[in-house]
Amino acid sequence: MAPSFQSFVAFGRRFALLLGPLLALVLCCSVLPAGPALAITAPELRAQRSFQDLDPDLRGRNLQQQEFLKASMEGFDLRDTDLRGAVFNSSNLRQADLRGADLEDVVAFATRFDGADLRGAQFRNAMLMQSRFRDAQIDGADFSDAVLDLPEQKALCARASGRHPVTGVATSESLGCR
Repeated sequence: MAPSFQSFVAFGRRFALLLGPLLALVLCCSVLPAGPALAITAPELRAQRSFQDLDPDLRGRNLQQQEFLKASMEGFDLRDTDLRGAVFNSSNLRQADLRGADLEDVVAFATRFDGADLRGAQFRNAMLMQSRFRDAQIDGADFSDAVLDLPEQKALCARASGRHPVTGVATSESLGCR
């Protein structure tokens, strides 16, 4: 049996009585002058997802795809750490121990590796633009298909030696040294 027109109207009145105040509140608030817009920026979003446990001893940890934005990690122990796909934008890794670390597909824009121990580290497919490696130990590091600034690549080639213990690739070959 189909509902009568009168029962439909009665339902509509009850619905309006229940939702009327809520609708009035919504309409009222939408015409009030708005306060300052509260927005979250992309860096703030990334910081919420960035790695917060900055213990100086991160040796052997799995830190794949973690984000270290403007992180101060000077002198940290990152030996044998899995950092594949990690992001180190504008971070400080001076004097850090990255021996045997896997930094494949890492993005390290404007990051300082000065004086870091990178022996046996793997930087395959890494994006290392504007990063610096002054006095870094690179014996046996693998930079295959890494993107480096040309002056930095030449400086690394001047001291490249050894072969990566896992990939067997010569450091000089991985840097494309001539």
